[in-house]
Amino acid sequence: MLGVILSALRSVSSSDHVSDQVARLLASLNTGPKAAVALMAELHLSHRPSFRKNYLHPAMASGFVEMTRPDSPRARNQKYRLTPRGRDALLRIAGSA
Repeated sequence: MLGVILSALRSVSSSDHVSDQVARLLASLNTGPKAAVALMAELHLSHRPSFRKNYLHPAMASGFVEMTRPDSPRARNQKYRLTPRGRDALLRIAGSA
């Protein structure tokens, strides 16, 4: 029972606030799946570790973004796409702007 309550609290708290970086990433992915290099170029970023730490990992941890090939995370043709939860968050962001 406690586990169910904790997971519900985590989903509410993580969906309440979307950082500016994650919001920019979600907007970038709105047009379809993209590779990390393409996302970095669109966001005008050049430092891959910072991109992963500040944009990609928080979005994936929140359940907004997923890999197209989760079975091979280091695949050279790995792309990232919005999840249904990510689309909902993007709509909320667009609605509040």
